[in-house]
Amino acid sequence: MVEITENISIRDDELFFKASRSAGPGGQNVNKVNTRITLFFDVANCESFSDVQKRRILSRLATRADKNGLLRVVSQRFRTQNANRRAAVERLQQLLADALKTRPVRKKTRVPYAAKQRRLEQKRRRSLLKRQRAKRKVAGDFED
Repeated sequence: MVEITENISIRDDELFFKASRSAGPGGQNVNKVNTRITLFFDVANCESFSDVQKRRILSRLATRADKNGLLRVVSQRFRTQNANRRAAVERLQQLLADALKTRPVRKKTRVPYAAKQRRLEQKRRRSLLKRQRAKRKVAGDFED
C-alpha cells in the first residue's frame, strides 16, 4: 500500500512500472542495463479517490497525465532499478498529496488610500526633479 494522506492510500497493484535504458553519463552500465523506471498510475479508474479528487488531481497534474487519466512519473537518478522504483513511488506520493491539498480562496483587496497618495506624491517629486534637470532655452540663444 502506498500512503498518500492519512486517509487515502493506493494499492500496489494499481501502479504499473516500465524499465528502459537511462540517458546520460554512466559508462557501460547505461548502455546495457535498464535502470530508468517509468511509473504509470491510472487516476481515472482508481477506487481510492472520489470524483472530485480525481478531477482535482488531473487538472493540477495535467502535464503528467494523458487524456485517459493515466499519470506518468519517470525516475532515472539512480544506477539501480530498485532505487529508481522507490524514487518514482515517493515522487508520485508527493505529487498526489500536493494536488489534493485545498488552496485557500484569494480575497480581493483594495489598495489603501494612503498608499495611492504616497505613490502619486513620489511621481510628482520625480517629475519636478526631471524638469529641473532639463536644458532650458536662454533668450540669447538662437538656432539657425
